[in-house]
Amino acid sequence: MDTKSTSFSRLFSARPVRRRTFFRVAGATAASSALVLAGCDKDDENPEVSPEQAFTLGTGDTGLLNYAYLLEQLEAAFYDKVVATPPADMPAAELAYFTDMRDHEVIHREFFKFALGTSAIGTAVFNFGSLTLTTRAGVFAAAQTLEDLGVAAYNGAGKLFTDPVYLGIAGKIASVEARHAALVRDLALPNSFAAADVVANDGSALDGLDAAKSPAQVIAVVNTFLNITVSAASLPG
Repeated sequence: MDTKSTSFSRLFSARPVRRRTFFRVAGATAASSALVLAGCDKDDENPEVSPEQAFTLGTGDTGLLNYAYLLEQLEAAFYDKVVATPPADMPAAELAYFTDMRDHEVIHREFFKFALGTSAIGTAVFNFGSLTLTTRAGVFAAAQTLEDLGVAAYNGAGKLFTDPVYLGIAGKIASVEARHAALVRDLALPNSFAAADVVANDGSALDGLDAAKSPAQVIAVVNTFLNITVSAASLPG
């Protein structure tokens, strides 16, 4: 195992995130999470990517980490928008859940940004104009789509990592995403967290497990929220 992957692994621990560290790293409100982030400096922000440029995610494990970073940027941006301007018919208790999920996604996003260092892609700008975020129903439909996508993305990418350290960390984050997806579905429609559209039921050995999608399938959806086109062609698989 190389030094970089060992250092990468040490960014995760069982300790709760310190408020002072989290403010420095994530620039957001403190959140309860088993996934913690340490030692990230806000001064090393990556430049935004203009419409004239194209995202290049890279190859191998670095490309996969950038792929995950892009997904976490998307989810954090979505929850940021919802929390900033919630629909009038969303109860306060549900908004609190969405705030917690926003905080988790910010931690994930900033973790990948810090871990990738100079290999990280830039900060993406997303357009959510195609979503109906002015109603509770619209917000939940969008959140369900994005959380299901995130779970399927991690499920599909796990087998593509060559470094077991990266695989282990992706698995930890995937478990949080799965909890988000289950919560969103259950709030929208009780007991729908294991519906047929997200759990495999094709007679294969994967029956009963969450669905998995390839990077190409996931990027096709992510592109609908971007003003540029991202290609998954350089990624493994």
